[in-house]
Amino acid sequence: MILETIIITIYTISLLLIFFYALAQLNLLFNYISAQKKEDHSPKFNLKNTAEIPYVTIQLPVYNELYVMERLLDNIAEIEYPKDKLEIQVLDDSTDETVASTALQIEKLKAQGLDIKHICRTNRQGFKAGALKEGLKIAKGEFIAIFDADFLPNKNWLLQTIPHFKDAQVGVVQTRWAHINRNYSTLTKIQAFALDAHFTLEQVGRNSKGHFINFNGTAGVWRKECILDAGNWEGDTLTEDLDLSYRAQLKNWKFKYLENVETPAELPVVISAARSQQFRWNKGGAENFRKMLFKVLKSNNISAKTKMHGLLHLLNSTMFLNVLIVAILSIPMLYIKNEYAHLKPYFYVMSFFVISTLIFFVCYWYMYKNTYGSTVKNFIQYIALFFTFFSIAMGFSLHNSIAVLEGHFGKRSDFVRTPKFNINNLTDSWKGNKYLKKNVSANVIIEGLLMLYFAFGMYSAFVVGDQGGDFGLFPFHLMLFVGFGFVFFKSLTSKA
Repeated sequence: MILETIIITIYTISLLLIFFYALAQLNLLFNYISAQKKEDHSPKFNLKNTAEIPYVTIQLPVYNELYVMERLLDNIAEIEYPKDKLEIQVLDDSTDETVASTALQIEKLKAQGLDIKHICRTNRQGFKAGALKEGLKIAKGEFIAIFDADFLPNKNWLLQTIPHFKDAQVGVVQTRWAHINRNYSTLTKIQAFALDAHFTLEQVGRNSKGHFINFNGTAGVWRKECILDAGNWEGDTLTEDLDLSYRAQLKNWKFKYLENVETPAELPVVISAARSQQFRWNKGGAENFRKMLFKVLKSNNISAKTKMHGLLHLLNSTMFLNVLIVAILSIPMLYIKNEYAHLKPYFYVMSFFVISTLIFFVCYWYMYKNTYGSTVKNFIQYIALFFTFFSIAMGFSLHNSIAVLEGHFGKRSDFVRTPKFNINNLTDSWKGNKYLKKNVSANVIIEGLLMLYFAFGMYSAFVVGDQGGDFGLFPFHLMLFVGFGFVFFKSLTSKA
């Protein structure tokens, strides 16, 4: 019984952690609903008054962006803001032919009257954080707007965001991401689904109650003074945006989140690109948990509830590890349950996963219906999308758990950029992209084996016990089989 007890204990702890995370999401839903009833009466700059127009620097950190660089610069050149109060920095760490083509395009934009600079470093020390820090040294702007290469802000973007800095305590204004290729494939649909939940439920739910949120690395504006006061950009984690966000809020800077200001961007269309992005986000989250845990706990400036939400926020990525543990142990648990009859009452703990799933289902449905409506047809589409998302998210759990473990144990790795594709509609193709990896990771093989493992789990439902099987975990194992199968076969076919 020693092995069985160990399995039951680990399984239960992981289930309870997922359940507590789900309860926190439910609290954020209540916060979100409450926030919709409030009007924003915060002070704003009157940009019609030239005396109130602050100087702004737009920073564009780029690295080998052959397919989107021209699109990016053409888009930024259209931004509406007084030219005598606007500077654009192209922070170019590229090592390929884009350096020359970008330089030519920048010269053309200069001829049009734009104050735009091409800043190239001799090394990538600190990666994106290092580039942003380098540009900040010579930035003219009182406020620093940042866009990654795949973002396409609307012309009036600065006019919508800069006014909110009239409150001297506001250090960051963050906008909501939109997705120009949401319906390109199943992969882009589930990425958009997850990001939509983050940019509604989580960002609004936290921000509306004064809990910590994060600058999302792009599509936001920083007060230069806030960056410097918080200790400037640091490259010791893979998510420098989350790191600086927490350091700034620990120094009592306010963050302003604008749900209604959308910034269009391109989602990764190939699973290898999505994997590299997921790895960086999840490992960086774990690294920041290590870095920020005691700073958050020891802070005298924030409430106990804000600390709790902050720690759960920093542990977001660690939920993948708990999901993986629950998934792998669920099959031994199925056999233990049917082998030891006296333990059956204990196995009501399994219902925690069902309750957690229902909580996520309700939370995400509220976000979905706000965007698409609450008709019967939309609800049916939502059910299909939710379970597709849930399955594929679990299929990513091995990959993301490895990232999380590396982050928690302090294993250092380079900042691996996400390849961009210039995908705007369903007819555009990603094939031939020079930045795609050509090798197949050993982890993909393990994902294939896990697919077979959960097929065995489905088979086990028919043969365990002496009462004609036990099908309580069958839907869970079916979703895991589909999720790992999707990730496995897509990774093979796209040369992940």
